[in-house]
Amino acid sequence: MSALQVRLHQRLAEIPAAQWDALHDGGNPFVGHAFLSGLEETGCLRERWGWRPCHLALWQGDRLRAAAPGYLKDNSHGEFVFDHAWAQAYAHHGRDYYPKWLAAVPYTPVTGPRLLAADAEARAALLRAIVAHAGEAGLSSAHVNFHTAEEDAAFGDDWLPRIDLQYHWRNPGHWRGFDDYLAAMDHKHRKNIRQERSRVARAGVAFRIVHGDEAGEADLDAMYGFYLQTFAEYGNSPALTPAFLRHLATALARRLVLVLADLGGETIAGALCLRGGDTLYGRYWGATRLLPGLHFETCYYQGIDYCLREGLHVFEPGAQGEHKIARGFLPVQVHSRHWIADPAFAEPLRRWCLEEARVVRRHQATLATHSPFKAVAGAQA
Repeated sequence: MSALQVRLHQRLAEIPAAQWDALHDGGNPFVGHAFLSGLEETGCLRERWGWRPCHLALWQGDRLRAAAPGYLKDNSHGEFVFDHAWAQAYAHHGRDYYPKWLAAVPYTPVTGPRLLAADAEARAALLRAIVAHAGEAGLSSAHVNFHTAEEDAAFGDDWLPRIDLQYHWRNPGHWRGFDDYLAAMDHKHRKNIRQERSRVARAGVAFRIVHGDEAGEADLDAMYGFYLQTFAEYGNSPALTPAFLRHLATALARRLVLVLADLGGETIAGALCLRGGDTLYGRYWGATRLLPGLHFETCYYQGIDYCLREGLHVFEPGAQGEHKIARGFLPVQVHSRHWIADPAFAEPLRRWCLEEARVVRRHQATLATHSPFKAVAGAQA
């Protein structure tokens, strides 16, 4: 691998899409060239918000051998792996934590490939190049967020591991429809879900599943409006632009899945999802009218129905939310890795990560006792 040349790319458009996408299996839409370059080209990544593309790539002549979607960050906005306490510790000692280098998908806490490589040797070389770049650039640290379990073995002991929990729905393989899924639950949870769904149906709400190539301008405008409203309600700044949503509808036509709720001739709620190889990913939702059960139906039950119809086995509805457990989304671990340049910080942070992992695992064990599934079905799910 001595012939490899390291290059930093400030725009993903500098890398041919076919070469980038040849480094992953296509099962995760978020690491695809279309998604990542779309964020850049439609104004979703703003430097004043701390996102500066710095994709690290290994080239062998004109052939791309390995790459990581990378960003220089001068804050921790939109990452979902929270390291604010680390930044405060640096500041307390008169040191700068930012800028740092991050391999991730902006604003997207979804597990997927981060070390895109032709083979294990190229992946190892990519990690060495990341560390070398961080050191040469005088950065405090390098981070890889929401990487896959398969990539974990590539990291050395100098990369600190962290874990967190998300809540995912999984079909054990024998559920053919929504009734099969409900039948796996205990009586209490099965009854509650049926009641939630019936409230929405009695209100007269009808649902449409619209893929990107089926979405009209009114559908896209409505979904973007729901997205803006939700962010405004929480006091957050919306990063995505209308142009990006239209880009998804074109470039990822069958992978963009909109769940739209209609009432009285008006679209009153929607959820934006992306479809992967075997997984549905829920990303954003919003509503102009809040009806009992509307959130759960739009964001969870319609997605489960879609997975069962389409033969998808996993539904990841987004980060956080213990309320998802009662609806069949069980806690699973998600992972990140962190390289710290200064040994004086690296060792205390290593101990911090170990203690955090013990707390997370204890919490996961406690949450598992609240599974809505009957004992045998719960073990399978």
